[in-house]
Amino acid sequence: MRVTTRKLTMMSILTAAALIVFMIESFIPPPVPIPGVKLGLANAVTLFALFYSGKESGANRLTVANVLMILICRIILGSVFTGRIVAFIYSISGGLLSFAAQAVIKQFITGKQIWACGAIGAVFHNVGQIIAAVFVTGTPSIAAYLPVLIITGVITGIITGFIAQFSVMRINV
Repeated sequence: MRVTTRKLTMMSILTAAALIVFMIESFIPPPVPIPGVKLGLANAVTLFALFYSGKESGANRLTVANVLMILICRIILGSVFTGRIVAFIYSISGGLLSFAAQAVIKQFITGKQIWACGAIGAVFHNVGQIIAAVFVTGTPSIAAYLPVLIITGVITGIITGFIAQFSVMRINV
């Protein structure tokens, strides 16, 4: 697979944007007093990258693998920069499961349904985090917390999905 300078630049800019959003969000108090609930605004950048087609063609167009690399870089750098190395396990498990679901869903929706992809991704992110928590703590009863996370995840996922959808629609014109 050949990575052009243009594609590498786009991937770098999107990684930096996602990391900046992630870092800023780490200073924002949670929207509700429930542990583990956050807006997940950096996912809007991931969704944008997944759905952005722009004027690029051939070797310059971002592939699913390219977007996955953006996500992984953001998670690694975000964990290092915030000093939350332990949270890396939860972020990577939730992020990868979410991304896999979003990459599959992308094949079946239009650019006007990115908000739905955001909601589905948020649900899978929460499922991935709960699975990681069960393995790390050895406490299966943590799974009882999943319904609360799914409800908040759908709401925050719709928000990030709409942010990505608006951005894609404005830039792909």
